[in-house]
Amino acid sequence: MTDPKALFDAIRKVKGSALAQADVDLINRALGATIAAASRAGMATSQAGIGLIHSFESLKLKSYPDPGSKDGKPVTNGWGTTRDENGGPIPLGAVWTREKADRLFARDLRDVEVGVNMLLRGQPATQGQFDALVSFAYNVGLDMNNNGKAEGLGDSTLLRRHLAGDYAAAKAQFAAWNKNDGKVMAGLTRRRAAEAARYSA
Repeated sequence: MTDPKALFDAIRKVKGSALAQADVDLINRALGATIAAASRAGMATSQAGIGLIHSFESLKLKSYPDPGSKDGKPVTNGWGTTRDENGGPIPLGAVWTREKADRLFARDLRDVEVGVNMLLRGQPATQGQFDALVSFAYNVGLDMNNNGKAEGLGDSTLLRRHLAGDYAAAKAQFAAWNKNDGKVMAGLTRRRAAEAARYSA
């Protein structure tokens, strides 16, 4: 599988400047379908993994501000979706149907699965490990900008430990990601514990 660092380094060189997260998201979406089609060996989230995500991203059909952030962003709707059909922000108070919520969840899940498969760089993962990493990245982001700052899965110690085959240390890292704007959140503490349990399933 293509090394994401080499890919994004090449794109940065062509662009002549650093990539913003919006650039990374756009590239991931543009490549997603091609990578998924060309890489059927890539893993997909199991029903247990989807159930894990749904148990924490409970379905809402009217958009709401992020309850844990100081500025209420990102505005969220559906199954924890933070982007509308065109990839833009969701307006506060937007009302969706269940069908729309399910459709955009499927889009977001597919994007995260492609990203996690890329970040794994062909390294093995059990189904439980993959499910846990997808749930984690769905919540905190893929962080594929490779800037050395752990803003999501990509630059995290959790991923580095997994890639090194130190699965016990990787599992222990889930617990470190239980804060929003520097404040410990009970819901995130529960989610990280559930992801760690799925990781070792």
